[in-house]
Amino acid sequence: MHEMGIAMQIAEIAVASIPEELQHSRVKRVNLKVGKLSAVVTDSLRFCFEVVTRETPLEGAVLAVEEIPVTARCKDCRHEWTIDSPVFSCSRCSSGAVELLSGRELDIESIEIAEEDG
Repeated sequence: MHEMGIAMQIAEIAVASIPEELQHSRVKRVNLKVGKLSAVVTDSLRFCFEVVTRETPLEGAVLAVEEIPVTARCKDCRHEWTIDSPVFSCSRCSSGAVELLSGRELDIESIEIAEEDG
């Protein structure tokens, strides 16, 4: 399952992104954008993230996943639309000259650090 490798990379990047002055703080949330074409099973990714973050600053953090739809632009008529089926031709002119605008993302959008009790 490639979700384990992805979870490991997310954890590594997130831990490395914690500012030095906040190294002992708890991360409460990692916000991720995942395109529908990225072939990531969200529930599996969350499970793997929970496993790989044990005994790290990310332990207990929520992996919040925003699914990004597949959008395209026709290179012939410039029409843009959201693709809802496995047909990759222009919904207006039926051209096969299609450029994907979104749907392949796999990005860490942000990391939220818990406020320290004071």
